[in-house]
Amino acid sequence: MSESLSHHDSASSSAHSARASGARPRVAIVGGGVMGLSIAWRLAEAGCTVEIFEQGRTGLGASHAAAGMLAACAEAEPGEEGLLALNRESQRLWPSFAADLEAASGMAVDLRTDGTIVLALNADDAAKLRHLITFQQGLGLPVEWLNGAEVRRREPHLATKLAGAVWCPEDHQVDNRKVSAALRVAALKAGATLHEDMPVERVEVVDGRARAVIAKGERFGADIVVLAAGAWSRGVAITPATPLPVRPVKGQMLALAMDPAAPILSHVVWAPGTYLVPRKDGRLIVGATVEERGFNADLTAGGQLALLTHAWRALPTIEELPILEQWVGFRPGSRDDAPILGRSAEVEGLVFATGHHRNGILLLPVTAEAISRLILEGETDPVIAPFVAERFLPRAAAE
Repeated sequence: MSESLSHHDSASSSAHSARASGARPRVAIVGGGVMGLSIAWRLAEAGCTVEIFEQGRTGLGASHAAAGMLAACAEAEPGEEGLLALNRESQRLWPSFAADLEAASGMAVDLRTDGTIVLALNADDAAKLRHLITFQQGLGLPVEWLNGAEVRRREPHLATKLAGAVWCPEDHQVDNRKVSAALRVAALKAGATLHEDMPVERVEVVDGRARAVIAKGERFGADIVVLAAGAWSRGVAITPATPLPVRPVKGQMLALAMDPAAPILSHVVWAPGTYLVPRKDGRLIVGATVEERGFNADLTAGGQLALLTHAWRALPTIEELPILEQWVGFRPGSRDDAPILGRSAEVEGLVFATGHHRNGILLLPVTAEAISRLILEGETDPVIAPFVAERFLPRAAAE
């Protein structure tokens, strides 16, 4: 199935002549999740000819499975300082990105700016969080300690005995499924071509340049190819490029039904072993396991029991709530669990936008902006420079 869509300019020297002549390059985007759709939307707005290739239906992979948390502060941990600048920049961009997307699509994406609570249920939890908040405050992050009484004033249905919490006022949430649906509409309105049920088998490389994608035996020519296939990125053959170290990281989740008129939770809450994300329509998202099981899509009794048990300890009143949905998603994890963004060092005209792991929705605005700028202007935004694929190449090959 094809639908029409359109977008932006070029990224490497392959696109230099197109820029010099004022022409826009043809861009083939492999992957119809939020990354591929957002890049397509931005490029199509700028006048590029864009084709998106999705192996199934758009937005039904990790984009559909996510919880939509924008948790740059809550998730800041020792060892991930390098990722923090990227996460915080994307968090800063979210309000304007959401407003642009709603205007372009005519659809709400439910960006909620209520903040996030990271909960300590007992003294051991509190000791770990005290250590973490010291680290986070040392990085200049806007986080503060709440005692148990302050936490329950904000969320009275939480467990009666609380040791405290970290309050993250700038960590918000968005409805990822609405974002995905809106991006599809925005990209289509901008004028791209969307090919669904069209898995890309390989990228055609001629004389060191990406020239086309091959999907279902058919050749689609392109000046620039963007690989944005999430956990499936490694499965796209690109010779002679080194396969990307992207793997699926399985996550089981579920949704419970609150009364939208009287929800038992209003903030995103991280509790030991789980997180709870309330939606405007009354859904309460509970997630997520972290499993190295390849593309195994089985829901397991152990996984669901663990999520519900941890959630119940934090929010006991969930035991009366109906279960609406249970599902599995596959985060695209790289070798260092940071995204892979920017030009390929091995194939000219090939651009990567994958490997976002658990931060895909958070990193959506900065990825769309930086990758479209790279393709349109040939400039690499310094904020994505540390995340090029070259970091995984042997030193001799990279040089």
